[in-house]
Amino acid sequence: MAQITKSTMIGELLQIDENVAPILLNIGMHCLGCPSSQMETIEEAAMVHGIDADGLVAQINEFLSQSGK
Repeated sequence: MAQITKSTMIGELLQIDENVAPILLNIGMHCLGCPSSQMETIEEAAMVHGIDADGLVAQINEFLSQSGK
């Protein structure tokens, strides 16, 4: 099972499981297709969007564990 951290790049996260995109879209990260967002860490993206990075990482890791990735 994949585990991500705050230093995981958005592009890398989407390669691990593209089905995580709705989680990011639902919290306002609508720029997933932008080239610059692909090279942003989860922590950087969370900071820009005013989101708790630790909570986001926990939510994504929970999703990944349930999806078997």
